[in-house]
Parts: sequence; C-alpha cells; structure tokens
Amino acid sequence: MRGNVVDMAVGIIIGAAFGKIVSSLVKDIVMPPIGMLVGGVDFTSLSIPLGSGEEAAMLNYGNFLQVTFDFLIVAFAIFLLIKGMNKMQEKEEEKPAEPPKPSDEVVLLTEIRDALKSH
Repeated sequence: MRGNVVDMAVGIIIGAAFGKIVSSLVKDIVMPPIGMLVGGVDFTSLSIPLGSGEEAAMLNYGNFLQVTFDFLIVAFAIFLLIKGMNKMQEKEEEKPAEPPKPSDEVVLLTEIRDALKSH
C-alpha cells in the first residue's frame, strides 16, 4: 500500500509541474500566433461589459477560452503519454518468458543419461 501512495504522490507532483509547462506553452508560444492569425487579438483580454459605466461587471470569455485551450492540450498530451505507456506494457507482456536454465545437477544427470544411452 505504501508504494502505491508514493507512486500517486509522485504522479500528482509531476502532473502539476507538467500542467504548468503546458500552460506556459499555450500562453507564450501557441496563442500569440493564433491571435495574429485572427487579427492581433489577445484572447485573455476579450470580455463583454455587463452594464454601463466604470463599475460595470465584465464577462471575461477570452480568459475562459485560454483556460479551455490549456485543458485540451494537457488532456491530449496526457492521453498520448498513457497510450504510449500502455503500448510499452503490451510489448513487455508479449515477450515470451525464457524457461529457467536447468541447474548444474540436472545438466550433469542429463549428460550421464545420454552417455548411458549411447553405450
């Protein structure tokens, strides 16, 4: 049980770090070119004012789009990672197990048996 808890903790820590890396990838590398393609739009600044005046509440749908895009890329990357791990496990299971080598006594007895048969 202790090993499973440690494995889970390591997975959570690596997952959190992986999420930050992918978020940075989306925010800093992927979204700027997409913004340029749609006319220089910064998605995080897209919003709709709900009301009028300085104190109007804002519906920040651009930030929602950014986070959704982050999630889709993280989910796809994790899917590929798990798919690769499953494929590696299948390859390990497909390998036929080598029969254990006979002990020295068995080899010696086999040689004696073969020698007696030949005489």
